[in-house]
Amino acid sequence: MKARVHVMLKDGVLDPQGEAVRHALHGLGFEGVGGVRQGKVIEIELAEGTTEATVTEMCEKLLANTVIESYSVEMI
Repeated sequence: MKARVHVMLKDGVLDPQGEAVRHALHGLGFEGVGGVRQGKVIEIELAEGTTEATVTEMCEKLLANTVIESYSVEMI
């Protein structure tokens, strides 16, 4: 059993890495890119019976900085 956690900066939080990627894409000729937000995906191997609530607790305590980041949990 696995969980996949998607972590992204909240709207309104400056994303310098995303801006650097957007700038680089423009430099490579991809003019149609208006904005880029960069995040992370964390895949966790879980013991059988681990609940989504437990993974959510992991996010709240360690995996996401909930002041500036939002997250979603996908059990796979």
